[in-house]
Amino acid sequence: MKPAEFGKVAVMFGGDSAEREVSLKSGAAVLAALCAAGVDAYAFDPHDQPLTQLREGGFARVFIALHGQGGEDGKLQGALDLLRMPYTGSGVLASALAMDKWRTKLIWQASGIPVPDYALLDARNSSAATDFAAIEARLGLPLFVKPANEGSSIGISKVSQPGGLAAAYAEAAKYDPLVIVERFIDAGEYTIGIIDVAGVLQALPMIQIVPAGEYYDYQAKYLRDGSRYLCPCALPETRQKELAEQALKAFAILGGRGWGRVDLMLDKAGSAYFLEVNSAPGMTDHSLVPMAAKAAGIGFGELVLRILEGARFG
Repeated sequence: MKPAEFGKVAVMFGGDSAEREVSLKSGAAVLAALCAAGVDAYAFDPHDQPLTQLREGGFARVFIALHGQGGEDGKLQGALDLLRMPYTGSGVLASALAMDKWRTKLIWQASGIPVPDYALLDARNSSAATDFAAIEARLGLPLFVKPANEGSSIGISKVSQPGGLAAAYAEAAKYDPLVIVERFIDAGEYTIGIIDVAGVLQALPMIQIVPAGEYYDYQAKYLRDGSRYLCPCALPETRQKELAEQALKAFAILGGRGWGRVDLMLDKAGSAYFLEVNSAPGMTDHSLVPMAAKAAGIGFGELVLRILEGARFG
């Protein structure tokens, strides 16, 4: 599509979630790229503007650069469907499932997609005391503890010492009552970006993440330099192809469309364990999908135009 054919575009970013600051950075980068390409694009922060202004303002489509709850969990997508306003990325069901790490795991397990061993804790269930020691013993240390419905590593802790699970659980429960306790996979973190090319989902080059700190936390993702990103990664090409096909399957099983990112870990035996899908990945200067696209010869400006071209509702 030519830039003028997109019509008036709302780049939606900011919002009210715990990931607001990240979203502001993503949205600013997307808006700048669209404007530089000649698209009639404008900032739209639902924190300050009701969605009804999309129709009143004559917008033709929405580029979603909102992260976290209220942006990529299906709620916004449902509202835009009711407005019959085309938007980027996945629809209601896929967005809701991808945001919910527990239900993602359930669907993947039923579909043969491997996931790490885990336990689910529910802060709303106060009828019985949680035996944190038993969970530590069953899953082994170290453990990762994370809110089931949150992104950008917000609320995540790594538990390396016996007795540390209770405090990590309390921290995660600040962000979501459902908390996942996950067995640590010990040999590398990887991510695979996915984009729609002429109606067919395709995997971007695989990235290995080598965090500067103990693990790839919020600071490493957005604020601190020092982490290394290996793209192309050191895995054999045949193995990368296998994992890309598995990532595409994992994305499609949830109903993903348009674009996204699938995160996974490998253990020392080379076995893969899938963690989650990001249905509206970051687009900051530290973000992984633009990095993978660049390795595939797709510049940032071309990437945002491709994503925008796939906007749809329903």
